[in-house]
Amino acid sequence: MRTFIVGTRGSELALKQTNMVIELLKEAGVKNEFAIKTIATKGDQNLSVALHQVGGTGIFSDELQDALRKKTIDFAVHSLKDLPLIMDEAFMLASFPKREDHRDAFISRDGKTLKDLPEGAVVGTSSARRAAFIHAYYPHLKTEPIRGPVDKRLEQLREGKYDGIILAVAGLKRLDLEHVITEYLPEDKLTPAAGQAALAIECRSDDHEVIEVVRKINDAQTEKSILTERHFVYLLDEEDKTPIGAYAKVEGDRITLYGSVSSLDGKTLIKVKSEGTDPKEVAQQAYEKAVQKGAKEIVERAKQELGKA
Repeated sequence: MRTFIVGTRGSELALKQTNMVIELLKEAGVKNEFAIKTIATKGDQNLSVALHQVGGTGIFSDELQDALRKKTIDFAVHSLKDLPLIMDEAFMLASFPKREDHRDAFISRDGKTLKDLPEGAVVGTSSARRAAFIHAYYPHLKTEPIRGPVDKRLEQLREGKYDGIILAVAGLKRLDLEHVITEYLPEDKLTPAAGQAALAIECRSDDHEVIEVVRKINDAQTEKSILTERHFVYLLDEEDKTPIGAYAKVEGDRITLYGSVSSLDGKTLIKVKSEGTDPKEVAQQAYEKAVQKGAKEIVERAKQELGKA
């Protein structure tokens, strides 16, 4: 019986997520053995450089895809929000296990909430979307880039480099660190990133054995949600560099998509909502509403500003 080689990044969170996937597969009745292979990506290096300056859209996935292409791994486990919106046809996202909590969280160094932080306090985030949220709702605060695995970010917070940081709730939960959260950030103000809290299993498009195996743990609602979210962002900014949020709620066969587009300084913020049953149609409706409100201009301006940074 085939032993599946599973590729993953080497952080504690990435390994935890990969082991979660393997356990789900075993619980689903898969009898194969699994071996984990850790692979460093471009995004795991040069942590002092801002993400938009690292270059390319696959900074957390290219090396894993190279391993798939060379057949040194059979499938890879990713945090979906780290994956580019345009995929090489040689590979496919074959399975999406049930999604975790999709919200963002604020972690404070001294227990203060965002509104209680003093003038000029520094919030660490390398996400243009999260930084725009701070500028829009808490203009008295400053943002500074922060990168690296969750434990390193928390360490920098404790050392006093930041007064607070913003992280995804899902990662903290998976690492049993939910207790460090100071406040959960409301999604009506900070729309999550497309695919946030979802995992994706990527394999070669022609490896039918792997596809059949990993589909056993696919969650249909999660799949419908993330397809809707990713298509909305793709229509606005296929490089996924600018402050765009997208969260699709699925109830039965009904999809409700909440989308947001912001300028980098947070001074211009567009919000849209669309409903339907087909992921691409719902995303298209939201996109058209956003364009009517000036989203294309906001995205192009943000791209220009990021290009100069």
